[in-house]
Order: sequence, then C-alpha cells, then structure tokens
Amino acid sequence: MNKLIMKLGVTGIALLVGCDKGGTPSQTSKAPPTSISMDAPPPSTVEVHDHPSEGPHHGTLVELGKEEFHAEVVHDDKSVSIYILDGKGRISVPIDAREVVINLLHEGKPEQFKLTATPDAGDPNGKSSRFVSNDAELAGHIDDETAAPKLSITINGKSYRGVISHDHAGHDHAH
Repeated sequence: MNKLIMKLGVTGIALLVGCDKGGTPSQTSKAPPTSISMDAPPPSTVEVHDHPSEGPHHGTLVELGKEEFHAEVVHDDKSVSIYILDGKGRISVPIDAREVVINLLHEGKPEQFKLTATPDAGDPNGKSSRFVSNDAELAGHIDDETAAPKLSITINGKSYRGVISHDHAGHDHAH
C-alpha cells in the first residue's frame, strides 16, 4: 500500500511540474511521461459476513431469516443438538419454544424429526437455547447429501426455515 501511495504521489508531482503554465520556454520544460505499475490487481468486491464460519460449540451454522438469528447444528452418531444463536452466530439466545423440527428426505421420502427443548446452563426458567434429539436415525441421515435437511423454528412468534448444509467440521463421528 505504501508503494502505491508513493507512486501516486510521484505521479502527481510529475503532472504538476509538467503542466504548461504559459511561462517562458525555460520555465515550461516538460517532464518525461511516467507510468504506474501495481504489484497486484485491485481487490475484488468481497461479501463480508460478521459471523464466524462455525458456532461456539464447533458446529455448522444455519442462517435464519436475513441473519436475524443463527442455529448451530452439532451431532455425533447418536444425537443431534441445535443451539439458537444471535445474528452474528456467537451468543446463545434462549427462546420460549418447546421444540424445533428438522425435515429431511430419506430414500426419497420426507421425514420429520422433533428436537425438544433442553435448556443449557444459564438459560432462564421456561426458555431454552438448546434443542436435542437422541434419534440415531436423524443423526445418521443429517449428513446424507440427498437428505436436504431443513430446520423449522418459531422465534418470538415468527417462523424461520434454514437449510442445514453438510459440513464435517460440525460433528464428532469418524468417516
């Protein structure tokens, strides 16, 4: 960046010195043409999300709404846990729902699994930021490429759906 600023500064001075101000011939000597080179192309436009690529429990993040909330999916071979997080995917958000639902396809047929509220330490009475299913069938199918799992949840009276994408970083089982 400093090289670029220096080159632009030198170019600006050369342009000022080289301008014809209408003076005598000895005062209007033109500077030789200069060129600017860059070490790298200008940066492309990058979409920046203000949240991590995985949740605080090292699970896969699922966007809910227009990043109003996130859900974090953590599972092993026997259980699946969903954690409700803030819009940045960092802080637990206890909600008053008793369950959340995961819909997926198994062998081309739709299946629905309910995860029950299992309050995390620190969740206020009557609310939960964690939902759990001990259904090994769900745990076994959630990473199936053809399952197309989707999370359905209601938060503060508003329904949200999020796509659960396959991510090996968010679970504990070996492949």
